[in-house]
Amino acid sequence: MNAAVPPWMGLILKKRSQVKSEGPKLVPFFKATCVYFVLWLPTSSPSWFSALIKCLPIFCLWVFLLAHGINFLVSHRSASRILAGLIFSAVGDAFLIWQEQGYFIHGLLMFAITHILYSSAFGMKPLDLKAGLLMGVVSSSCYAFLYSYLSGPFTYLVAVYIALIGFMGWRAVAGVQLCNDLWTWTKLSACVGAMLFMVSDLTIALNKFCFPVPYSRFIIMATYYAAQMLIALSAVETRDEEDFRKRS
Repeated sequence: MNAAVPPWMGLILKKRSQVKSEGPKLVPFFKATCVYFVLWLPTSSPSWFSALIKCLPIFCLWVFLLAHGINFLVSHRSASRILAGLIFSAVGDAFLIWQEQGYFIHGLLMFAITHILYSSAFGMKPLDLKAGLLMGVVSSSCYAFLYSYLSGPFTYLVAVYIALIGFMGWRAVAGVQLCNDLWTWTKLSACVGAMLFMVSDLTIALNKFCFPVPYSRFIIMATYYAAQMLIALSAVETRDEEDFRKRS
């Protein structure tokens, strides 16, 4: 007689199959990312073509979410907010192509809006104040280190930006709940994505305001694209997960 499969084990098996099913939809994203790194267009010569190549992987993530259907985006507010965040990210990427021409602050604003949208998508439950305290300490430490290198409007703009991305990181981490076995692969994806986004932005800040970071562009873009992909994946919620929460 075959032993009955526990409900939680069946859910895990379903999650594995769902992760695999999302893979083919991400093929255009991986190809576009490879194009960016293969062409490796010089940042010293900004152009609309270089902006297109840089934004192309993010465009592919738009398509990835849209491929799940308009009804999916309408019925899942978190997914629609992540799509909106990806749209503002692409605009921010375009501004940063011309950051030496004075558009860095414009890019900063676009990504600040992105983090607000992502935070809203991740939600405020569970609250997890311990995770919030940890992210507050990390964010404050980063700003304390950067403070002596900042001047003019960047003194407060960077502070606001760090607060926003730190808040976004808190909401992503809080959703995992590993100890309570309430985590899902989408929540874990959001958590890892948020952490990679913070690594990418911290590298930008160190390289721009403090000192040259070796291989900074590769580190920034590799972690950035990975972060955006994982956050886009986190939008793929399922009824099975909702049913599992009701049974828990």
